[in-house]
Amino acid sequence: MSTEKLGFIGLGNMGHPMAKNLEKAGFSLTVYNRSSDKAEDFKEKSAVADSIADLVYQSDIVFTMLSNDQSVEEVYKTIEEETIEGKLFVDMSTISPALSQSISEKLKAKGAFLLDAPVAGSTKPAAEATLIIMVGGDEDSLRRATLYLEKLGKSIKYLGENGKGLMGKLAVNYYLAMVYEGLAETYLFAQKLGIDGSLMLDIINESAAGSGATKVKTAPLLEANYAPAFTLDFMLKDIKLAKAVGAAYPVGNSILNVYQEASDAGFGKEDVIGVINYLKELK
Repeated sequence: MSTEKLGFIGLGNMGHPMAKNLEKAGFSLTVYNRSSDKAEDFKEKSAVADSIADLVYQSDIVFTMLSNDQSVEEVYKTIEEETIEGKLFVDMSTISPALSQSISEKLKAKGAFLLDAPVAGSTKPAAEATLIIMVGGDEDSLRRATLYLEKLGKSIKYLGENGKGLMGKLAVNYYLAMVYEGLAETYLFAQKLGIDGSLMLDIINESAAGSGATKVKTAPLLEANYAPAFTLDFMLKDIKLAKAVGAAYPVGNSILNVYQEASDAGFGKEDVIGVINYLKELK
């Protein structure tokens, strides 16, 4: 068992089950979340820090799982003010590669290191530790983090220098955005033609058209249950980030418009497949 002390900042829909998997593995763990109620069920086996500074002081390796560029920038601005020489930070958020690279340089100047390690998979894979983790950063830092990353996911993909893990994640979500909207459109189109939606989804999932992405959204479509595993607004954020680093293609531009309009229409907090509710309103 490792003697390094771990910290985890950000106990949201993804971060909470991920931190729980580190706790279950028996590592020394300190957690912090801005809303302290989300840390309550860690108090029995782990430490709960009162502040980011307190967590950083107690930890050798710090994982962060936050919602967007602004949240990550705010947290790491606080971290950069602390004594962090020799510490490793593993940011698993999905943010702009440029921001991650900037933070990495600031940490290096203080003798610390950063990996960007965003994940493919939503809340269920996070709970089951079956995420795919895409890593950017130096290989020595990855070797140091591997023991812990293996408790969070089923596969670790090293993509190169800092920022490359995020670039891989943006490419994956760019593709998924197309799949989900295409699935929603196809489901509505089949119903318009008088084809039972359940049968249509069976055909999709049992044919070459099917994938893990279509299968995981089958139950939400059939049950009209759009409780968020990954919100439409988060997908919109990622499409915008992808566009900012060069994804300026025809289908992507169209998808961006659809998700933006769906968000503006009030569907942003629903699961990403909830885009179907916006599509239903189109004439």
